[in-house]
This record gives sequence, C-alpha cells and structure tokens, in this order.
Amino acid sequence: MAAGSTLPVLISGAGLASLLFAQSLRRSKIPFVIFERDKSVSFRGQGYRLRLSSEGLQAVKDVVGPEEYERFYEICGKTSGGGMQKYNAVTGERMDDDAEQRIAPGTAQTIGIARGDLRKFLMEGCEDDIQWGKTVKSYELVEDGVFAVFADGEKSTKGSLLVAGDGISSTIAKQVSDGRLKVFDTGARGIHGQAPTTAFKDIGEGVFSFTDKRADNHTMSCITNVRSGDKDDPTKEFGFTIIASPGLIKAPGDNYSLVGEPAARLAQDLTSNWNKRFKPIFDQINVDQAAFWKITCSTETGVPEWDNVPRVTVIGDAAHSVTPAGGLGANTAMQDSALLGKLLAQNGGYADGITAEYEKEMRKYASEVVKKSYGLANESLGVGPLKNEL
Repeated sequence: MAAGSTLPVLISGAGLASLLFAQSLRRSKIPFVIFERDKSVSFRGQGYRLRLSSEGLQAVKDVVGPEEYERFYEICGKTSGGGMQKYNAVTGERMDDDAEQRIAPGTAQTIGIARGDLRKFLMEGCEDDIQWGKTVKSYELVEDGVFAVFADGEKSTKGSLLVAGDGISSTIAKQVSDGRLKVFDTGARGIHGQAPTTAFKDIGEGVFSFTDKRADNHTMSCITNVRSGDKDDPTKEFGFTIIASPGLIKAPGDNYSLVGEPAARLAQDLTSNWNKRFKPIFDQINVDQAAFWKITCSTETGVPEWDNVPRVTVIGDAAHSVTPAGGLGANTAMQDSALLGKLLAQNGGYADGITAEYEKEMRKYASEVVKKSYGLANESLGVGPLKNEL
C-alpha cells in the first residue's frame, strides 16, 4: 500500500456521484474532504426528478447497506409491473406496440426521486467534510500525494487521491485525460417542471411518456412518474421533464441558466394544443421551479482511453455525460461511486493500481450507456453528429 494511503481522499464536487462515493468512504472509515463550488447546499434549485433502476439501486444498496437502503427506498416513488406508458400528446391515443418490453411484476423496479431529496439523503453524515465555495480548477501531483488547486490559486491539504465528480464542466477531467474526455452540446433542449398532484389525476399512475411529432418537423416529449403513494396527496408535487429536438426550445437571450417564469411560460406555450388529459400538468406548473437545460452527451463512441494518472480519476458526468434518452445517467453515476468505493475499501484506502482498475471497468459499462443514450436521442430527437464541443 502506498505511503499516502492515510491521507484524505479529495473529492471535487458535491453532486450525487460524489456524495454516494463519500458515503462509501465514510463507511470504510477512509478520511475524505469534499470541495463544492456552490456557497451552500441551497444555492441552486434541486427540484427535478431522476430515475434509478436495477443497476443504480443495487449500487446504492451496496454502499449504504440494507437498513439505510430501506429508509432510502421509502422516500422514493416506486413503479413496477407496467413499464413506460406511451401516448400521443395531442390525440391522447396510446402508442405502445406489441414489441415493447415490459417489466415483469415483481422482477424489476424503477424509482423516481427528486434530485434534492437524494442529495439530502446522501449528504447525511458528510456535512462536516464539505467545504463550500471552493472551485477546483486543477491539480498538482507530488511524490506521495496530490493537491487540488482552487480557482483563487490556493491549494488544498494534501490528499492520497483526487476524484472529480464535478460534472460536465470538470476541468480536472480535461487535465487528467489530456483533453480526451469531451462533452458536446447536442442542440436538443429541455425544461424541468413540477405541478401539484391534482394536475395528474386524469392520467392514472406509473411512468408516462407523451410525444408530439409536430407539423414543423420538431419532436417533443414529456416524461413523468405518477406515484401511487403520493397521487392522492394534494400537498405534494410530481415532476416532469420535457425534451425537444434542436431549435424548438429557445431560452431568452440563449441563457439556459434562467429559471422560473420564462421556462414555465414556454412549457405552457409548447403544450397548448395537447390533449385535455395532459394539459393540466402544464397549466398548473409551479412557476418558480421551472428550469431550462441543455442536453449534452460525451463522445458518442463511449468513454475514451487515456494514460492513467494513479492519484486522479473521474466519476459521474465528469466521466460520461449522457442524454436523458433511456433514463440511464443516474444509474451509471451510482455504479461509478460504488465501484471506486469498493476498490478503496478492499485496500483500506489508496493503493497503486486502484484507479487503473476502476477506469478499466467503468469504461466497459459506461461506454455502452453513452452509445445507447446517443443512439436513442438521435433516433427520437434527430440530434445528428456531435460537433459542438463545450
């Protein structure tokens, strides 16, 4: 074991992948410190929902253990037995075909959870190990460790390992891969929103997809999850995500960081001709929670190879950005965290060869996910070849 193994693991970013990884370290009694660019946990909105299925759920369970997993599971919205129900957004007609694969009752599970709720759960016990307002821009290697270098030029304490979980704009990912890790703007855009449960009363329960193939050759879809345990509680809200082909969703001034009314009003305008069963979702949108987003994707052929840097690696979106098509991104991020955490636990901390082993395994499953998500987005939204690197 390398001499630096008693030093803390440095983690850039306090997103979901980083926090699940931190939980793994915490349970293995491996010291760590997280550096997050936001000034506090409430600095930005956390309201939109994500989906976890078997791989992601197993990763969470492997890290937190059976008892904590049960508590996690209880705060989620569970969906099983029916697969995704697909509808024509304008006519209201069912679009499912006989070839659609369905989830056999009792054999698989999909959960929906607000990103903020999952982040809160994963942050428990890690609060004192997070330093807020710290933007990691680069790293500096020394013989027995690594330093994170912040945007203001200051350096962190010396660590045994630096793990970048700081998303698609990670400068650590660029540095460690010598520019091989790339993220592209697909041109497709989305809107996240929430509405009270009463707005969903006419559509039933389960996971739904509404698709509008418009006369202007644009395609727009909305995905939502109506959870049986919450659908009759008027104090709760369900989330939804609209995704659209390039050129349809345009934020004012091309500013996709805008939240609130601009996104909410555009969602209402774009769905104004939708079927009366679905329209209340958008008519009753929680204006304050609406947000634009750019749909990005890593290199469509998968996660590239680079010369391994033993004391620096990447997890989550920093390693593999995927489109929302297929709902695969969160699952893959959770797998990263569980895998790297397990390898460190097996060695009692950092050891030579751990990041190389992690990256080899991660490339296998993550590359398949990137390729699948790109293929689905190209088929459904017509994003075409990825050329606009961010």
